Amino acid sequence: MGKIHVMSENLANKIAAGEVVEKCSSIVKELVENSIDASSNNIIIHLIKGGLESINVIDDGCGMDSSDAKLAFGRHATSKLIRDDDLFFIDTMGFRGEALPSIASVAEVILKTSDGISSSYIHIKGGELIEESSCELRKGTDITVTNLFYNTPARLKYLKSENTENYNCVNLIEKLALAYPSIKFTLTNNGKVILKTSGSANLLKTIHEIYGLNISNKMLEFQASNNDFDIYGFICKPEILKSNRNDINTFVNDRVIKNMDINRAINDAYYTYKPEGKYPVVILKINADPTLVDVNIHPTKQDIKLSKMNDLYDLIYTTLKDTLYSNLLIPSALKNETVNIIKDDVIKNIVSNMVKKSEEKPIQTELDFKIESNPETNSPELKSSPEIIINKELKSLVLNPIGLAHGTYIIAENEAGIYLIDQHAAQERINYERYMKALRNRTVTTTNLLIPITVELSTSEYLILKDNLKVLTDMGFIAEEFGVNTIKILGHPTWILEGKEEESVRKIIDLVIINKDKFDPIKFNENIAITLACKMSIKANMHISMEAIRELLNELVLCDNPYNCPHGRPTIIKFSIYDLERMFKRVMN
Repeated sequence: MGKIHVMSENLANKIAAGEVVEKCSSIVKELVENSIDASSNNIIIHLIKGGLESINVIDDGCGMDSSDAKLAFGRHATSKLIRDDDLFFIDTMGFRGEALPSIASVAEVILKTSDGISSSYIHIKGGELIEESSCELRKGTDITVTNLFYNTPARLKYLKSENTENYNCVNLIEKLALAYPSIKFTLTNNGKVILKTSGSANLLKTIHEIYGLNISNKMLEFQASNNDFDIYGFICKPEILKSNRNDINTFVNDRVIKNMDINRAINDAYYTYKPEGKYPVVILKINADPTLVDVNIHPTKQDIKLSKMNDLYDLIYTTLKDTLYSNLLIPSALKNETVNIIKDDVIKNIVSNMVKKSEEKPIQTELDFKIESNPETNSPELKSSPEIIINKELKSLVLNPIGLAHGTYIIAENEAGIYLIDQHAAQERINYERYMKALRNRTVTTTNLLIPITVELSTSEYLILKDNLKVLTDMGFIAEEFGVNTIKILGHPTWILEGKEEESVRKIIDLVIINKDKFDPIKFNENIAITLACKMSIKANMHISMEAIRELLNELVLCDNPYNCPHGRPTIIKFSIYDLERMFKRVMN
């Protein structure tokens, strides 16, 4: 007798379950996505012990008749693919027909469903049909999963604690709610409501319901298109950052996805607007022709492949960068912690105008600082070549410097309040923009050194630098080999600060060596500008004269982005008169 045989359907389903069902949130994902595909307007998820004991999903979708309900538990049974060509036009969440049979093979499932005409009650345990009958004619589906992995103990022991499983489920529903703001989601655990959205179809309101006011009123709306993609959503101002990437929410054709290239475009757009290791809150919705999207590359369908990724990268990067660039404002030192309940039909206008209302009218005097927001709209009007007006708020302020605190923070005032300026961050921004302007300039001016600078390297470093010596000469350095593993610098570009020549040269050579395998001219220039700007700026705890303070402020106003240093830290923070009166209890509201 031959050794090869066809495995049983139940065994095949258990193997498939190992890919589809990893944890409680995997089951919630598959069941809720089925509810979404059934055109549900209201989806309720009840968990017991974070899903470890029970998962119950109730929807008001189209439901199923009795024949479809039983067939749904058959392997590869689906209503979403009929012909081979349908695989290239997928516009539903599920399509493989693996989820329900996989779940039923490793758990106990009770399904109640009705299309409004007929109904079905199905009870399956470990892939075996226990009971089949009719039930009430409530249109929609009610499915309960218990005893997860009861017959696969090796998988059971890898389930996490109740808190962890509950967190994973909440995080999933938050993302699905952002993908589908028109659907009302309710999530409970042990009878307590954990998450609830209104299904208002207002994305900003859904952001408010999930993240709260402190984040929702710091979000910036964007919208743009090219020949293949439409993008829309909200990004946070640089003052609202998280310590992980979890709040970068990306959706392609309303599918929750995780894609390295899309995340790279978002992070690159925030480059110099945020510190290393911090990540923005982003809701990015991408609509594309289904033929450009391959969702059939991973069992969870969360990773995808996109055609024309370079075009999409450029669209995301440019749109987000322009949105940030045109909406920079001085952050307030205090946040308003009290807010009334916001009605559905006015939330967008209220939230988007809150920052504007808190800003006092500009006052003109001796120092002419400009920074302002667009008075016509709270979000940028995105065109193919947007004309961006920036810095109006800062440049419209009159700041009178009155001192220096701890040798670090410049104190300035006007009739609107008090401002603290970080002297190191401010000069770092000034130097960064000066270096970037020089590095972008195609005309290179070089000055000769009276005493050449010699840089001795290890053999490996010397070989790398020798292969990339053109990088230095293109920037305006005059360099030649000088003995064993040594480079002699005879001249340098004029933008190198006087007195900082040797330190600058060594920093630039270090960067050339570090970037040997991933040399990107744009990023390389930015790294040079950031590194030199930091090293060549006034340090903290360094007392400077009032004349130097005034000169620093006058140079800051000329910056393209005077609000944060190239590492993303703020350069200036405002205490309004109202903030001060609240702090000292002169006002109590």
